[in-house]
Amino acid sequence: MSLCCQLQGILSLSLAMFSSHHHADVVRLDARRSRKLGYLQASPTFVFIPLPGTGCQGFEKTAGCFNETDDGVREFFQSQPRGNLAEGRKPPPDGGSKAWLQVLMGHLLNVNCWGYINSYGIFQAYYQKTLNLPASTVAWTGSVQIFFLMFIGAFSGRALDAGFYRHTLIAGCFLQILGIFSVSFATQYWQIFLSQGVCQGLGTGLIFCPTISLVSTYFQRRRMFAVSLVACGGGTGGIVFPLLVQKLLPRLGFPWTIRIMGFVVLFNAIAVISVARTRLPPRPSGPFFEWTAFKEIPYILYTIGTFFSLWPVYYAYGYINVFATSIIHTTTSTSLTILLTFNAVGIPGRIIPALLADRIIGPLNTFILLCIICALLIYIWLSVSSFPGLIAFAVIYGFMNAGVQAIFLGSVSSLTKDLSKMGTRVGMVLSVASFACFTGGPIAGALIDRMGGEFVGVCIFGGTCMTVGSLILVGARVAETGWVWRRKV
Repeated sequence: MSLCCQLQGILSLSLAMFSSHHHADVVRLDARRSRKLGYLQASPTFVFIPLPGTGCQGFEKTAGCFNETDDGVREFFQSQPRGNLAEGRKPPPDGGSKAWLQVLMGHLLNVNCWGYINSYGIFQAYYQKTLNLPASTVAWTGSVQIFFLMFIGAFSGRALDAGFYRHTLIAGCFLQILGIFSVSFATQYWQIFLSQGVCQGLGTGLIFCPTISLVSTYFQRRRMFAVSLVACGGGTGGIVFPLLVQKLLPRLGFPWTIRIMGFVVLFNAIAVISVARTRLPPRPSGPFFEWTAFKEIPYILYTIGTFFSLWPVYYAYGYINVFATSIIHTTTSTSLTILLTFNAVGIPGRIIPALLADRIIGPLNTFILLCIICALLIYIWLSVSSFPGLIAFAVIYGFMNAGVQAIFLGSVSSLTKDLSKMGTRVGMVLSVASFACFTGGPIAGALIDRMGGEFVGVCIFGGTCMTVGSLILVGARVAETGWVWRRKV
């Protein structure tokens, strides 16, 4: 039976290739006929996959297929460039100049996205001081940026699938640059909020997730490493922007310092738009939500645990330099050095945990381990009372904190048996986690204001949230694997 099925499959494959050669178009094999032969066609990649129960195992072939009645699909594929279709049938190159150029592109774009957001401590301290505003009020601008990046990113990733990546990229970069230059002319906080929080946040949300997805299409074996290099752009930007402010703000003032930062973002945007290239042809997307996922105990525990774990993760970028000036009593310039250090160690902090997850213990185990360490470190923050102690804390916590950011989305794969649903499930986690990031900074600011500038409440809140999140994540792991602790997951 198996041999017969394979011969039938080879015969159909030959007919399809013959038809494609003589009619110069790409057509599809009738679904009913392919099921009779024991093969299920996956149209985006044109791969025949053996169906269970047919006796046809281990046969897989790429080919053009035909169906005389499917004119809509025929017209769609006829409209696509032949080079793109051929490219879509090939496995990811997993290297080469074009693939690594996309990694560089993603790194530069992430300088503009997370690099700028991770430098929000610059603005938090400046707005509090010059506008005489409470910490909780100023924190909303930075939180809205992160919220839009995650919440809109859960949907904008579909632009890549639909073939509108370049349009989305240009629109997002324009909004980013418009927001930055608008801040340089702002004189009131509501203008800053709309420019930096809303306009820049919308732009960032449009471009970040589609770009991560684009880079992923160029890699298979090295995918986690490539995405980690892209994520390191957040650390690079976290060094560049505080350094610019540290050197230029005393000399040029705030408006021109912001404009120079805007020109850096503009330069990166031009480079990104010039070299960004999609590899796959447009393809249909799945649903935005998979409600049945919330019936799976491991997934729902993971989503809740991620919410609690990310609640305190991002407010350190806004408050660590404020802590330096108000508690350790450093100068403003020295406090920016603390923020710069915190961001700089995030570069290896994004790469090393990814390698650990990929090669040794798995992404979910790595995520849980990092969350437990971060919970302990946030409690230790309470005891920091000297400049050397703050430097040591910034180095260690900055490394671990960056690892949490880099690994939490990859951990979804540990709980997803059908990887075709990976994008949908990641988007759902991002949507939920965006509300934690939206409220984390303002809650921390309110605690600081309530306690007269002390950070005791912030540390207790952050450490407790991270501890609760870690325990729930452990529950997700146990629900998935049982009490087998040595399993890579």
